[in-house]
Amino acid sequence: MLKFERNPNSFVYRHRRLLFSIFLIIVIPLIVCLIWWLTGPRPAKPGTDHSNQAPAGAVKHTFMQSITSLDSAVSRLQADIRAKQPAAIQESFKRARLAYKRVEFISAYYSPETTRALNGPNIPEVDDDLRVNEPQGFQVLEEMVFPDVATDAYPDMLHAANVIRANVNRLRKVSDTNDLTDSHVFDAMRLEVFRIVSMGITGFDSPVAFHSLPEVASALAGMQHQLAHYTTGNANNALAARLDSTFNAAIGYIRQSPDFNAFDRLEFIKQYANPLSSRLLDAQKALGIPVFTEKRLLSASARTLTDSGAFNANYFINFEEQSMTAQRIELGKMLFFNPILSNNAGRTCATCHQPDKAFTDGEPKSFAIGFNGARISRNAPTLLNASFQAVQFADSRVTFLEDQASDVIRNPDEMHGSLPEAVTALRKQPASQKLFEEAYSDGITESNLKNAIASYIRSLSSLDSRLDRHFRGPENTLTIEEMSGFNLFMGKAKCATCHFFPLFNGTVPPAYLETESEVLGTPATPEGKTVDPDVGKFVLTKREPHRYAFKTPTVRHVALTAPYMHNGVFKTLEEVVDFYDQGGGNGLGFNLDNQTLPFDKLNLTDPEKRAIVAFMKIL
Repeated sequence: MLKFERNPNSFVYRHRRLLFSIFLIIVIPLIVCLIWWLTGPRPAKPGTDHSNQAPAGAVKHTFMQSITSLDSAVSRLQADIRAKQPAAIQESFKRARLAYKRVEFISAYYSPETTRALNGPNIPEVDDDLRVNEPQGFQVLEEMVFPDVATDAYPDMLHAANVIRANVNRLRKVSDTNDLTDSHVFDAMRLEVFRIVSMGITGFDSPVAFHSLPEVASALAGMQHQLAHYTTGNANNALAARLDSTFNAAIGYIRQSPDFNAFDRLEFIKQYANPLSSRLLDAQKALGIPVFTEKRLLSASARTLTDSGAFNANYFINFEEQSMTAQRIELGKMLFFNPILSNNAGRTCATCHQPDKAFTDGEPKSFAIGFNGARISRNAPTLLNASFQAVQFADSRVTFLEDQASDVIRNPDEMHGSLPEAVTALRKQPASQKLFEEAYSDGITESNLKNAIASYIRSLSSLDSRLDRHFRGPENTLTIEEMSGFNLFMGKAKCATCHFFPLFNGTVPPAYLETESEVLGTPATPEGKTVDPDVGKFVLTKREPHRYAFKTPTVRHVALTAPYMHNGVFKTLEEVVDFYDQGGGNGLGFNLDNQTLPFDKLNLTDPEKRAIVAFMKIL
């Protein structure tokens, strides 16, 4: 065995401590870095297999690739418009929006403003600062391209396509900096299913081309492709197989039903869409991905849109301290039927909102205080499900039910009351004092009085019709005519493009943050000779898009709320359906430039009209 002797005079021996320190500080870290570089993960490149990355990162990468595909599709559309080839333009338009639908679930979730610019309704929008913003996006171009290409509008078409392309690039830029999370991805997927059910299958965003069903299939396929990042290689093979099967069944059902008008929406929702949203939630939980608990109008943990308790009547409140309680509801009910709010003039809230008439009064316009034949300006709306609206009154002039209560109490034609005087009078009543003290720590105040009435109104939620029970249970609760009426309401008759399923009001799904107003051109009299002079929301905003605009009310319990429209002009549902069938005010010849209701005739047959009425009556 060889042995080496130490040499005390050598450089290494004399500087051994220094060299050892250098080795620890520099050499070992360099070796570690080299090993990591050789064996560690590489930065993502286009075309890379992302199966080993975190799923949310892989979803984002695929999403960005899909935006590139969308950009290419819009570029092809621009080229076809320049070439002035009508048939090619229509096909390119369809392909471009199919590409958009594949990114919609993430785009709408993370970039709602850009998404609206890409595919919002073709109507001017008045923003919170009262600026009138002209529409842009696919729906603007669609009306130039379908049913026939407007060959005299090629410059306008090209401009619209250029704007779409610019917004695609805007989407790319804003998306590049977004960090996706697994919880958000699953939330976005279920919300997309809800968007499909409430808007996609109704023709909301393909109102002229009627290409909605292929677009729904594209949206589902886009989600299914992204979901593979979570299920591929997952130990729970049964979970992956079940999800794939559910997606394939839904997409297959749509693709075998190419006729927009004949599509069975009732069957699709019950047998395909509802199981899909439910299984997405099950998969999220099985993968250990947290489900959001944040407060929303539509519960973040809702399995379907028709779940019992899916909608939160406490959502549209100003402060958490104003939430309903049993004590406040009971107090509010007492106040609702108490003439003390009208200075004991014999008038109560129930005078115009009678429980046996779904909290309406059956009059075209309610009688004014003191009667003498005088009436207030508008029809009394139902209070049932009023809590599921983002604004109140036909002209949307207040946001909260508390403000609605005070507005009515103070109105000289309605309650002709006074909040301060009502508070003073209530403080003299021991029974009222007791109720207030049980409901509020500070007893009788104007604020508490308003909140108690609002709490009672919020408690008047009613989402348990035969239609709801049909979706919740295995049995069929509807007649053939009622089922036909639902499908017509959701399809050919275009009712659900304004009265959104399942609330059937104007609160826009699936975010449920705003309640729309529409310009229908309601006539002044049943004869339909002139438009009603009430200009609606225009009184508040002084903006032309709002002239004759009124909030879209719910049609739940509509069988009990006659007469109809803001002025009570129609006595029966049959008259209402006829009005829509004719194309609203413009169908009657009123020539309203800002009418938002499509003015073309629906061409409904008499049996179809009867079926729609039969359906509305079950709500």
